[in-house]
Amino acid sequence: MTRTTARTTARTSVSVRRPAATSPSSDDAMTPSTNVHPTAIIHPRAKVPSSCKVGPYCVIGPDVELGEDCRLVSHVAIEGPTKIGAENAFFPFCAIGMDPQDITYNGEPTRLEIGDHNEIRECVTISRGTAKGGGVTKVGSHTLIMAYAHIGHDTVIGDHCMLVNGATLAGHVIVEEWAVVGALCPVHQFVRIGAHAYIGGGTTITQDVLPFSMTSAARNTQAYGINKVGLERRGFSPERIRKIHHAYKILLASKLNTSQALEKLKSEADRGQDVEMLIRFIEASERGVIK
Repeated sequence: MTRTTARTTARTSVSVRRPAATSPSSDDAMTPSTNVHPTAIIHPRAKVPSSCKVGPYCVIGPDVELGEDCRLVSHVAIEGPTKIGAENAFFPFCAIGMDPQDITYNGEPTRLEIGDHNEIRECVTISRGTAKGGGVTKVGSHTLIMAYAHIGHDTVIGDHCMLVNGATLAGHVIVEEWAVVGALCPVHQFVRIGAHAYIGGGTTITQDVLPFSMTSAARNTQAYGINKVGLERRGFSPERIRKIHHAYKILLASKLNTSQALEKLKSEADRGQDVEMLIRFIEASERGVIK
């Protein structure tokens, strides 16, 4: 049976649902009336509708309010004051509504507001606001926040936005509706990202991004030759490496374009299976190859 006990800490008291005999990952262990797994910890001052599903080892702190039909998969931590709309999904190890990462923060009761129909993936972090920044961080509706993204304090995210894996927003950032922030993009504080903008992965943003624009860092990516050391370690013979090296000289160092280089390679006798594989790879490319 599930037992409920009260634990008193230096700050608050929480209700603790201890594990039943059932496996923590089993839906059968959910409390039928509220869909709350017995290992989840929910503070008495949190508001969790019975339609919500709270999975194993989730922790919901005081002054957190969930809308209808939210789903916390497992190991989700939500602190308040945080108000969350309906039909949001939170994936393992995301940390929502934590204290802002600001050295001037001194425990003021700032808050986080999240709309409806959002998908917040693994290890995402979203901070509450700061008193000096207006006191609130806001996330709209129908957003996709992919794994390891960070939304800093006092940031405002519009509806239908997408933050791709590892996108990192400093404080006071505004992301307007339908904008996409690519993977591993750091965004400077106080920057605005215009509606319908698309930022390519790995782009550092230090100024406002125009609405409707495609913005990306310069990509001077090149192939510099063969991975000779790796091939030797994998037991490629000197003759195999020589043939691959010769093929790369034609591809990279000649004045031939890719189509012309392929025709020259095909015309050579005894080119070997490795060069044949290289030719097939290039011919199957739909986006072109890095040279």
